[in-house]
Amino acid sequence: MSDSHTALRSMHDLGLAAWFGGSLMGAFGVNGAAARVSDSTQRLPVASAGWSRWTPVNAAAIGAHLAGAVGELVTESPRMIAQKGVGRASTVKTALTLGALAVTGYSRLLGMRLDKAGGPSVRGATEPNPQTPAKVAASQRQLKMLQWTIPALTGALIVVTAYMGEQQKPGQVLRGMFGRATGLMHASKSMGKGIGMMHLSKSMGNGARRMAMSGR
Repeated sequence: MSDSHTALRSMHDLGLAAWFGGSLMGAFGVNGAAARVSDSTQRLPVASAGWSRWTPVNAAAIGAHLAGAVGELVTESPRMIAQKGVGRASTVKTALTLGALAVTGYSRLLGMRLDKAGGPSVRGATEPNPQTPAKVAASQRQLKMLQWTIPALTGALIVVTAYMGEQQKPGQVLRGMFGRATGLMHASKSMGKGIGMMHLSKSMGNGARRMAMSGR
């Protein structure tokens, strides 16, 4: 079980590292280098070629991360139930993962559109110039925003993962389990009070009806 968990965590962390690092390097390195090409009609093809070579590696990294994340979710499910805060952190992590996947997929779609555009004159991979066709320019503007959204989301995933790692420390586990038990006790007491009030209200209602009937 320990070896299996180590493998899952390694897949999770290495995949996420490649996803984050690749998106950040691409935004700074690939797109930045393409903007330095002297021929403005070759800037977009150069950037597209670089991203196309990275795409299979990125897909494998994302796949490894998702496999590790699902495996960890299954192995950690008992702690999600018993320890306060783990379920909330898992929900945030899942939302960030889905957001990063959606943005990455749409960015790739935009990249494929630009790849099919050929060699229009551009200022950079994500910056049009006055001679850039309108459709190409629109895709570039969207891609310029999304290229920073991916490292932002995957970077946030790294932070949440580190936080969840802290939650696995013995002291945090004990505090979380105590907090969950205390919360359940409070919920049980509140529920008991609510049921008691319902019974009291019902009894008072029945008494009032009996008094009204006897008054007749």
